[in-house]
Amino acid sequence: YPSEFLMQKITEDNQIPLHLHVSVSLQYVAGLKGNALVEFFHGNIAEVENEELRHLMWSSVLFYKTPNVEVMACVLLSTKAIYFLLDDSFIHADEHQSEFWTKENWDCDNSSFHLSCCFVLKLNDLQSVNVGLFDQYFRIAGHSADHIVTCLTRDSYDTHTFIQQLMAVLSLLARTPSPEPVDKDFYSEFGSKNTGKMENYELIHSSRVKFIYPNEEEIGDLAFLVAEKMDCLTDLQSLNILLYVLAFQVNLIEESAPNTSLLQPKTLILTSSDLFLFDEDYISYPLPDFAKEPPQRDKYQLADGRRIRHLDRVLMGYQTYPQALTFVFDDVQNQDLMQNLALDHFGE
Repeated sequence: YPSEFLMQKITEDNQIPLHLHVSVSLQYVAGLKGNALVEFFHGNIAEVENEELRHLMWSSVLFYKTPNVEVMACVLLSTKAIYFLLDDSFIHADEHQSEFWTKENWDCDNSSFHLSCCFVLKLNDLQSVNVGLFDQYFRIAGHSADHIVTCLTRDSYDTHTFIQQLMAVLSLLARTPSPEPVDKDFYSEFGSKNTGKMENYELIHSSRVKFIYPNEEEIGDLAFLVAEKMDCLTDLQSLNILLYVLAFQVNLIEESAPNTSLLQPKTLILTSSDLFLFDEDYISYPLPDFAKEPPQRDKYQLADGRRIRHLDRVLMGYQTYPQALTFVFDDVQNQDLMQNLALDHFGE
């Protein structure tokens, strides 16, 4: 350790996505290569001397306690823990952060000194991993609200690679075997099925960490929700979700609002007749066991919806991935696309 293959792999993976801006401290990390990166990990991040760095990934992350703040992070997986090296601007991004991040007053005025905060989730505290629809994101959950993080990879390959590496590392953990199952009586056997929770595909790892994958019902629920937003103009049986992708909507912001981000995270859903943009809650669902009440907002909130028949043209940029698409619709006169078409449009 480290092997030549690992050195080459983490060097290749250590690239910040071009469309996302990060602080100087994370830019420094992204500039490290090979052995320098491993030395940086052991000198500044690793908590135990004998732990090994196994995987590196750049991803946007969300925390359960601050579900509205998406921040860029360098995710480092070792044989002992998962480390989230966060953008230092994250600490000041939300007024609730003062409770979440217990910190002293740091003096960052010295321009030669750049600070990053690191969130640590020990593998021994890990309880479950929920994989999102079409592997666009995954949620890592521990035993409390402080230990729930969602990685918005927006890339099925990155999600798949991280899950594989995590399973491999968890296999090294020496955990006590699960206790023998207790014989259930009639009432507990049938009572447990009426919890109202949807049963997803579960894979229980040898380390007793659950890997939970979405089932067909989730797509069915999404199709039903989309049909509802379409004002039932389409028969649910004929409604097919052709594409589900986590994307960004480019905000054409005025100069007067410098704090507004240019890229707004959105879930894009394409059906055979409509194009939808949803604000999706990626962190609160499915509800964790300790949750006393449902989240403040629904999982999907409609942000915009357009009929495909109103699509005039699609403009494509010439830059490399990620590709920018501009959809031009010819429905300027009709702003409310979801209204009932049976209304009298020729009246006063």
